[in-house]
Amino acid sequence: MMEFTEKDKEQLKSKGISETKVSAQIETFKEGIPFVNLQRAAVVGDGIYRFTKEEEEDLVRSYETNAKNLSILKFVPASGAASRMFKALFNFLDAYDPTEETFDAYLERSNDKDLKVFAEGIKNFPFYQKVKDRLNQESATKGEEVYAFVSEMMGEDALNYGFYPKGLLPFHQYDNNTATPFEEHLKEGALYGASKGNAKLHFTISEQHEEMFKEEFSQVGTRVSEATGTAFTVGYSFQKSATDTIAVDMNNKPFRNNDGSVLFRPGGHGALIENLNEQDEDIIFIKNIDNVAVMRDADAVAQSKKILAGVLLNAQKKAFDYMRLIQGDGVDENQSAEIKQFLESKLNARFAGDYDRLTKEEQLKALQEKLQRPIRVCGMVKNEGEPGGGPFWITNAQGELSLQIIESAQIDMDDQKQVAILKNSTHFNPVDLVCGVRNQKGEKLDLLKFVDHKQGFITSKTKDGKELKALELPGLWNGAMAYWNTIFVEVPLVTFNPVKTVNDLLKPSHQG
Repeated sequence: MMEFTEKDKEQLKSKGISETKVSAQIETFKEGIPFVNLQRAAVVGDGIYRFTKEEEEDLVRSYETNAKNLSILKFVPASGAASRMFKALFNFLDAYDPTEETFDAYLERSNDKDLKVFAEGIKNFPFYQKVKDRLNQESATKGEEVYAFVSEMMGEDALNYGFYPKGLLPFHQYDNNTATPFEEHLKEGALYGASKGNAKLHFTISEQHEEMFKEEFSQVGTRVSEATGTAFTVGYSFQKSATDTIAVDMNNKPFRNNDGSVLFRPGGHGALIENLNEQDEDIIFIKNIDNVAVMRDADAVAQSKKILAGVLLNAQKKAFDYMRLIQGDGVDENQSAEIKQFLESKLNARFAGDYDRLTKEEQLKALQEKLQRPIRVCGMVKNEGEPGGGPFWITNAQGELSLQIIESAQIDMDDQKQVAILKNSTHFNPVDLVCGVRNQKGEKLDLLKFVDHKQGFITSKTKDGKELKALELPGLWNGAMAYWNTIFVEVPLVTFNPVKTVNDLLKPSHQG
């Protein structure tokens, strides 16, 4: 156990972090986090479902028929700041002086391809007119024009877009209106997340942006409500400081700030399992804030979400029926085999090799344990070279085969066999989930019981010129859901439109 000073103890208390938790995190740094053990890529027919047109229509019907009797929530991780989106623009402001060289000379000197694309497409950005109107001046050269434009976008005393959360930036242009991702999520929510004329959305945001989000809702909520015929209930929560993780130096000792306090860092999106655990709805859709398309694609996106929800409802109904059967008068041998077959073929559960040697009571206990898990149905997109985690069969620490979403950082790139499995991957994870978090009695399951704490990440960072090691918690859709029942479904590319850099807004899916 690490020795804590009185000052350390006060700091931990103020953050709501126990000494035991910090000591366990330091042990994790010392032991390291093992790479995952990939067995094979999940592909269509082996871990990923692909449905016919008729099957898709049946699934949509199933969801639409049941939706009016369900409580539905759209859960949107939205704390991402826009600063990373504008990295190329910040670099440009630092590296270019329009009085010293021409714009073409700068592009040739720097080989800045991102800035070239930005400048060529400048009139097609949804914020173009807003920035132009604020400038109120004509530039003598191309360099002055682009520099003035970017300065107006990024300047702290100007629009200050770098400070904005991604969710509140202008993403799409419609005639005379621009729309933020926040607004687009409301419109989407009306299409597939409404029940009895009301759509409920929950955004996880940074505390510093709360008033900005509330202001945006007051600006656009009524307009979207009237256009969609839907009322909206919008909630917010913040990443808890109790989920921050300790940073250590290269000798695995707590990294201390210049004032002697221990450095804690946000634990990554895996911390949001706590926020998700506080939601209590029949069905929860999860989708990232920056993954929105212009509204002409909205119906196709909504259709895909309804298919995933139909899959969830069908699987959940069967699982609930089997749990009631087991807890009723008991099951015979044939029914026990039927339940095991359902778990393996529909919920991708796998059983230990000695299952057949267990007593009837032990087998029933094993079946109940698998049935009493939250269910996630995850959309998977064909791999078109985009970065992101992918679907794999892995062997976990207990020696069980399970279906997981794995990031490349979790894979040993020095192991040729593991790299070969990675290269066989045909699909990747667009963060497109529908979750069932209740049991057959309608009680919400405790999601914190289904986390694999050994699936976090250790990363290298620097602070004040000193190297440190940081710990990221198991990702929300990675280790934080490792012990959920998992179903992967192929979804169309139209459902995946992330904006990682400002130039992504020039892609057709973001152009009206």
